Amino acid sequence: MSSGHAPRLRPTRLEYVVDGVKLRSQLSAAALEQAGNEAAQRKAALEILKAALFRGRMIAKERLENGAGGIETARLLSGVTDEVVSALWDFTTVHVFRARNPTEGERLALMAVGGYGRGTLAPFSDIDLLFVRPYKQTAHAESVIEYMLYALWDLGFKVGHASRTIDECVKLAREDFTIRTSILEARRLAGDEQLAADLIRRFQAEVVKGTGAEFVAAKLRERDERHARAGASRYMVEPNVKEGKGGLRDLNTLFWIAQYLHPGESIERVLQLEMFEGRDVRSFVRAFDFLWAVRSHLHFTTGRPEERLSFDLQPEIARRMGYGDRADNPAVERFMRRYFLIAKEVGALTRVFAAKLEAEKVKSRPTGISRLLPNRPPKRKPLDEPGFHEIGGRLAIDGIGTFEADPINLLRLFRIADQRNLDLHPDAFTAASRSAGLITSAVRRDRHAAKVFLDILARGRDPQRTLGLMTEAGVLGRFIPEYGRIVAQMQFNMYHSYTVDEHTLRAVGVIADIAAGRLAEDHPLSAQIMPLIDDREALFLAMLLHDTGKGGVGGQEKAGARAARQACERLGLERSKIELVAWLVEHHLVMSDYAQKRDVSDPRTVADFARIVENPERLRLLLVLTVADIRAVGPGVWNGWKGQLMRELYGATEAVFRGGRGSDAAAALKRHYENAAYDARVALAKADPAAEPWADAMEDAYFSAFTEDEVRRHAALARRASNGAAAEGRIRADRNAAEVAVAAADRPRLFVDLAEAITAAGANVVGARVFTSRTGQALDVFSVQDVTGQPFGADNARALTRLAESLEAAARGEPLPREPTRKADLGRAAAFAITPTVMLDNDASETSTVVEASGRDRPGLLAALARTLSDSGLSIVSAHIDSYGERAVDAFYVTDAEGRKLTDGRKRNALKAALTTALTAGEDEGAARRGNLQRARASVAR
Repeated sequence: MSSGHAPRLRPTRLEYVVDGVKLRSQLSAAALEQAGNEAAQRKAALEILKAALFRGRMIAKERLENGAGGIETARLLSGVTDEVVSALWDFTTVHVFRARNPTEGERLALMAVGGYGRGTLAPFSDIDLLFVRPYKQTAHAESVIEYMLYALWDLGFKVGHASRTIDECVKLAREDFTIRTSILEARRLAGDEQLAADLIRRFQAEVVKGTGAEFVAAKLRERDERHARAGASRYMVEPNVKEGKGGLRDLNTLFWIAQYLHPGESIERVLQLEMFEGRDVRSFVRAFDFLWAVRSHLHFTTGRPEERLSFDLQPEIARRMGYGDRADNPAVERFMRRYFLIAKEVGALTRVFAAKLEAEKVKSRPTGISRLLPNRPPKRKPLDEPGFHEIGGRLAIDGIGTFEADPINLLRLFRIADQRNLDLHPDAFTAASRSAGLITSAVRRDRHAAKVFLDILARGRDPQRTLGLMTEAGVLGRFIPEYGRIVAQMQFNMYHSYTVDEHTLRAVGVIADIAAGRLAEDHPLSAQIMPLIDDREALFLAMLLHDTGKGGVGGQEKAGARAARQACERLGLERSKIELVAWLVEHHLVMSDYAQKRDVSDPRTVADFARIVENPERLRLLLVLTVADIRAVGPGVWNGWKGQLMRELYGATEAVFRGGRGSDAAAALKRHYENAAYDARVALAKADPAAEPWADAMEDAYFSAFTEDEVRRHAALARRASNGAAAEGRIRADRNAAEVAVAAADRPRLFVDLAEAITAAGANVVGARVFTSRTGQALDVFSVQDVTGQPFGADNARALTRLAESLEAAARGEPLPREPTRKADLGRAAAFAITPTVMLDNDASETSTVVEASGRDRPGLLAALARTLSDSGLSIVSAHIDSYGERAVDAFYVTDAEGRKLTDGRKRNALKAALTTALTAGEDEGAARRGNLQRARASVAR
């Protein structure tokens, strides 16, 4: 595990790894022994070089696993490669294409450029080489280069190479910043010393000199574009160690800029310059060392140049880096928290570095990186806020005394910046970060501090951005310790895309966007009810604190409620608001659970939910909180289907509050459904008189589940099913799913056959509603998506038509065409051990038993569960399908053969056992996959 001290940047000594003198002696001996046989010569040389390279890499790997630092490992691997490449050069130019008295045109220099030029390599990094020649290519140079490259490829290197004159290098470096950056780090490996020296001299004089501002702007612009490609957050739970925000490339960018501004200096010398403070250097080297260790472990573990720290690799890397489980804190989450704290530190370093650049009048203003500061010092503009001023479009402080005199100014700094739409001056940010310790218990309980904080949170212009800056500075976690405990905390699952704190801040941002009307199209109901919410402070506080109970005693919800009370009491809020915030935190998952796992058309579902919520204000708050929470989980998690479920639950619950409360809720809801059914039957009879008998035979709950237009479509479909079955599909863009309705004569295993037909078509069910008329006709409505999470058939209308035809045939009892079984592609999910659970609830519905089955998601799971229910003699009334990353949670409303709940204890136990078996059908494969991964990695280690 990485220690607190800063690792050294000096190269590791190589005499006990690769002995260059001995290596060259072996190559010379092989050349003499195979003289006259070029093929044998080459083969012998490659075997010798391969052995040296393998030995060097294995020693580096062993040292890394025994606690060597990342920088030491990268330097050692680079040194090993230097010895092999330069020995190959000597062999090539002495024994294969020797020029005893080289002409001017036969001079040639071999230089390492790019990351290799910097002297750091990961185990399977590319190596970038530059062959420098004095002028046009000669036959001798061409032969040497070709021989070298083919040999390097045969040794297993992936080589980036170029052959250029010095003039060409200078010209291309002026035009292309990528080439300019690679030559910036060039160092000679072998060949003509004068050529290499001339290139460096001319590059610094003709390319670097006077272009510092241009280079800084280009590299920072390049960094922003890279972040946009890799994911704008440095808190993605599967980060890219090399290219991601907060990764190695960010640190390299800082070093490139510093080196460019001080050409010819070594990295050690650059880091000793007055533009860096000692603590900045220690942070830089500590982050560099940790990230290089992670990257090296990734390469050695996978046996390839893997840069993404994916779920299936995280536990293994955590183990290799010495992390173990602690109480309820698994090793993998401890390791990943360390990773994200380092990424956070890299972000802070970037800001500190920007401050130093600004002092040298190089970096541009924050509102446009490419616009450089003028040569004259930026004008200082006083503000009507004591201790603060504006300089160059940024908010600055008069000095560290601003915070020391009044620690509440640590909060005011961010409020002023938000209110005035100013970026923070890097010196002010750095001072705030280093003064966070001034926020003591007394400050946390100060009513003025609470007012400033709530202004930022609930009334701020951009609370997500402002709270993010406060988090990076360490101010927010210090002021709200409950939030501080979740900073950089990772949830080891495939459902969440971000760390807990990043998810929280994104959720706060969603609420702010809804309040500002920016998400009215995505969340129309939330946008409508937001103006009706009386207490926005409670809403924003609940969102900020909703996940503070993760890993707490008594479960997330109870622990979160306790944390929320503590935080709100310190802020000095009135008791009613404290209890409201605590209630919202404790119940922040309730609306999602009821909407996605329960049948909203069942009066008992809505009555139970209304009993929990108690009043319309809580209902409004909970809706907005739930929408923001789901949307902030990650890209693609929120969709129109979930939005529709939320709107249905909200509308039905609101009807309860309009019609009665407490013990009257069920009666009010019953009246609501009866009235809705009556109105729908009347409307259908007017629009389609022939459908009146069908409508009279349908249960009341059906009419609350569908619009008038949908009811008319279903009535027409039912008439077409007079010959046995009928099905039709359509794309529902508003629900991000295709909807397929099937009308058929009811029979045992009907739902099972339909689910199997959907699985065979390669579709995934995200929701299903099942209704049966008094005349014995079933209407099953499925919402389906493809494997990418898009509406099934959205890009291929014929696929949706074929699915409808297949469902018609299945409904008539025709056998399905034999399809090859789709095996679950576990991939990253193999990293997770999923415990299957089955729960039976006879209280959640007046008429049905609710069966909730949860386990590893896989193709065909719904069909397997439905088959098990059918084999147990149960009829499925409705199905509610959802997945949370690697875990599926499917809920079924079922009745026995007599249409009653399942009450027999033995039958209930038997059903639980059978469903558990169905859930674990894929677990043997998952366990085997995890075992194979472990064995493969052990093999690589050997």
